[in-house]
Amino acid sequence: MSEEIRLMKGDEAIGEAAVRAGCKAYFGYPITPQNELTAYMAKHMLDKGRTFIQAESEVAAINMVYGAASTGARAMTSSSSPGISLKQEGISYLCGADLPCVIVNVARSGPGLGGISPSQGDYFQSTRGGGHGDYHTIVLAPKSVQEAADLTYEAFSISERYRIPVLVLADGLIGQMMEGVVFKDEIDPASLPPEPFAVGHQAETGRPNRHVTSINLVPEELEKQNIVRFERYGQVKKELTRYEEVQVEDADLVLVAYGTAARVCLGALQDARRKGLKVGLFRPITLWPFPDAAIGRLAGKGSRFLSVEMSMGQMVEDVRLAVNGRAPVDFYGRCGGMVPSEEEVLAEIERILGKRS
Repeated sequence: MSEEIRLMKGDEAIGEAAVRAGCKAYFGYPITPQNELTAYMAKHMLDKGRTFIQAESEVAAINMVYGAASTGARAMTSSSSPGISLKQEGISYLCGADLPCVIVNVARSGPGLGGISPSQGDYFQSTRGGGHGDYHTIVLAPKSVQEAADLTYEAFSISERYRIPVLVLADGLIGQMMEGVVFKDEIDPASLPPEPFAVGHQAETGRPNRHVTSINLVPEELEKQNIVRFERYGQVKKELTRYEEVQVEDADLVLVAYGTAARVCLGALQDARRKGLKVGLFRPITLWPFPDAAIGRLAGKGSRFLSVEMSMGQMVEDVRLAVNGRAPVDFYGRCGGMVPSEEEVLAEIERILGKRS
């Protein structure tokens, strides 16, 4: 890992991390607030003799990812909320073909075209599988520029390990803010071992033919494929679930938040603690798999919960499922591109705990 600290915008840090992770092919299409990421890849992928294509549409871009991933190349695309919606059919195809890739969503407000301000309204789309059929993508949610870079770098190897697309979900504020970041060492794509599923160059290698597809017209066979895939999802849940806990041991109220909302909640927590209120913070890093067992453990200790989101309430459903009726779960959210303030969250904490200064 380099010791140099670089001041970078989140979008550009994600791009640099992808290049360093050995991304061999990037396909994108412009949309705010992730345009700086596409621009960064346009320069630095071509500088290194790798593939960059600004596709004619988001639909084209995700299908280019499908093609590149099928050859075993580390492939990536990025967009913002409406653009990710357009990619959903291709994402379903990638999951149906068990192809690894990295997809970045620098989320903006909606629904529809909405606005270009940050939002967390894409939680359902990201964690439920926004396309058709039974599938999941692994979803990583950074809270800082440093974590956005680290998770993007790691996303490629995670995706290859499980042969599941990985979605890095960063709200627009993280994409646009500037912070210091230290990058991990660069990987040469040529040094990566060949993928056992990869197509192409069969005549040169003499290996058996390989066929990458998501179609199977025999119901019994397709059912078996889906069952095997979900067994792999179960493995992901056991091995990959990640979260951060802050002062939850004695907390009467645990704030649950991710991304920018978690940063706000940390400030509200510190204000609440200064007032003698026992408040903790639980931050999911993997939104899928969701860390439901860890939240269930806190519920069993008697903590109540407040889900704080930049939406009308989406993650709160997973919090309630994890708590399973063992403790009260409240919700506070702002939407349309509005970001909750520390003062607003503190006021909600005081309301729930029945104490006001």
